Amino acid sequence: MKHRIVVLGAGYAGAFAAGNLARRLSSSDVEVTVVNAVPDFVERMRLHQLAAGQDLATRPLADVFAGTGVRLRLARVTGIDPERRAVAVTGEDGEGELGYDTLLYALGSSVAHHGVPGAAEYAFDVTGRSSALRLRERLSSLGEGGTVLVVGEGLTGIETATELAESRPDLSVALAARGEPGAWLSAKARRHLRRAFDRLGVTVHEHTGIEAVEPTRAITTDGRALPADVTVWSAGFAVHPLAAAGGLEVAENGRIVVDRSMRSVSHPDVYAAGDSAYAIGDNGRPLPMSCASAGFTNMQATAAIIARLTGDEVPLTGLKYYGNHISLGRRDAIFQMVDGEVRAASWYLGGRTAARLKAGVLSGAGWGIAHPTFGMPKRRRRLAGPPVPGVVPVASQPSPTT
Repeated sequence: MKHRIVVLGAGYAGAFAAGNLARRLSSSDVEVTVVNAVPDFVERMRLHQLAAGQDLATRPLADVFAGTGVRLRLARVTGIDPERRAVAVTGEDGEGELGYDTLLYALGSSVAHHGVPGAAEYAFDVTGRSSALRLRERLSSLGEGGTVLVVGEGLTGIETATELAESRPDLSVALAARGEPGAWLSAKARRHLRRAFDRLGVTVHEHTGIEAVEPTRAITTDGRALPADVTVWSAGFAVHPLAAAGGLEVAENGRIVVDRSMRSVSHPDVYAAGDSAYAIGDNGRPLPMSCASAGFTNMQATAAIIARLTGDEVPLTGLKYYGNHISLGRRDAIFQMVDGEVRAASWYLGGRTAARLKAGVLSGAGWGIAHPTFGMPKRRRRLAGPPVPGVVPVASQPSPTT
């Protein structure tokens, strides 16, 4: 019987990992199945553009995996049973179950409402294609002078506020920030950000928490009412509780606790990548939820799976966080490098050059997903035999503890 590898999720981490595994391992020994709820790859880093009215090219996953040997199962994951090595799914064919020998969990994250009253009922978000399209439709119904409030001072909040302000100058766009937007940036980059807000007409409410969302306004923690025909919630992300419900060891935020090779510390035939993985970077800190982290963790997970199945020593890939690319509309951006302690470097790149660089990164990521086996070794490796959990050693390099 072939070794069954099941990949849950076909986002930035899962899609590339599935193609990598299928190209590197012999199809005589291994079958790779990807489970995804929607038929197209979602460029999550561009969903604020979609919400603002721009059209994005679709990449059907059937085309992405055509000729790779990857099996695509369009279904929603409803449960995992790591003791039985089974995944429960539901899709057009009804409910079903997939067995696995190795599982790669890459289901990503979704919006976190943090229990704020009204946020789930009345606020919009850009964490999925359907939710971004819902926001797009609502924005199209607003006339001149309509009010939009973006909640959250992180990357998603900043990019969404500036994108909407540039695309819809007829609207009044505001940003509610619990602290200072871009507080982690260098002083020069923060000044650049403030100038961008001023240029685009974005009103910034600093040190303003939101304690309730209503249909036409948001209530701040100090009792003020901020007008909002549309509230866009970007105040954090949360992972699905499936991993915790299935008995996997998870961190406080529900992410799967993994070792340095992205292997679950509680179930050795389960790996995690992307936002779902609670992985410790080379600086000893948890990697943030980001596309960059998805790339590092999926490369480490696939390398570990391949090595263990073929009897090799597991190589360690770098787990470093280099910095942030922040789009400020289509013609401006900030590129901020950080040091090993995740402190902003004194210099930054801004303006059109940074915008072109960000566009190149996004295009490269999209192209890489569309061609998941490009550049992979042509030789497909045979399995060495049934892997024994915990026996094959990892390359001897210092490994931060979780």
